[in-house]
Amino acid sequence: MPLCHLSRQRHTSTLFSGFLLLTSLLLGSLPSGAAPAPPPPHHGDEGFQNPHLEHFDKSLWELLRLRFFSDLYIADQHRQRQRITSTVPSPALTSPDHQRLQISWVGHSTFVIQHRGITVLTDPIFSQRASPLSFLGPKRLVPMPISLEQLPPIDLVLISHNHYDHLDRDSIRALGNQPLYLVPLGLKPWFTKLGIAPDRVIERDWWQTARIGEATVTATPSQHWSGRGIGDRFASLWASWHIQIDQRSIWFGGDTGYNPIQFKEIGRRLPRPDIALIPIGAYLPRDFLREQHVDPGEAVQIHLDLRARKSIGMHWATFQLSAEDIDAPQKDLKQAADNAKLAKDEFTTLAIGETVVVD
Repeated sequence: MPLCHLSRQRHTSTLFSGFLLLTSLLLGSLPSGAAPAPPPPHHGDEGFQNPHLEHFDKSLWELLRLRFFSDLYIADQHRQRQRITSTVPSPALTSPDHQRLQISWVGHSTFVIQHRGITVLTDPIFSQRASPLSFLGPKRLVPMPISLEQLPPIDLVLISHNHYDHLDRDSIRALGNQPLYLVPLGLKPWFTKLGIAPDRVIERDWWQTARIGEATVTATPSQHWSGRGIGDRFASLWASWHIQIDQRSIWFGGDTGYNPIQFKEIGRRLPRPDIALIPIGAYLPRDFLREQHVDPGEAVQIHLDLRARKSIGMHWATFQLSAEDIDAPQKDLKQAADNAKLAKDEFTTLAIGETVVVD
């Protein structure tokens, strides 16, 4: 029908609809009747979830059954702790100004990352137990190489998730409001209830970035879970972190199981890590821990998926969280690296307290 034959009312309605659509596009919003974008696949109806696991619901009762009512061999890591190497920290660790990238392992998943005058602390736990109780729970196997008070001023703290061996109440209280805390989605209220100022805590969902001075920090996916009690499982998110300072990139794996999708995607989307910090311990028994903790062979696969230049193993030799011998992660990692034909020292471990400088 020719335009001149349209009714004035219909013409006015068409113009008004077009104006609403144009306005919504310019303002970055949707018309009121449009459906909202679907949530990301890791956002579930009752909390967060692993998008590449069909089902994950390991219970405390299953763990207790394995520990006390099965024939599972469980190594006594306390008796084996003399097998673990620790060292007096380098004086360079306590210096607040480093122009070259240096990384120090304090134990478990706690690293001090220093570059261009920026100091980053990962999953700090300086307590004697990874537990809500001071008298019960996994006890530190090897003495701390350095106290929290001896560290240089901390600029950034990265938290991967809220399990007790990765998020320690007393360590956060001691750090106080000095650093900025980067945490996965849903964890900020825990910090503010502890007395940390709201403007010192930055929450991020997977793939969201925070720009802090010369550091660009991106929350990246991992396959794990969260919870500090019976009633808060999956209530907050878990994450790994990609850190870029100047031209250097570091990836911190936190705690994770393996899937063939997420780590390849990190390797495609973000700058290649100069150093990847990858968990290698707490992997036996496999049928109970496979979904949530990688073994050394899967850690090597993560290294390859990320396209990391070098990797350092973590999450072992500090607290007994599983059944393997205390030095099995180190031995199994060497075998897995040899099987993958990695170059010498391409994926290695450190002594607790050791510092490496990345050229």
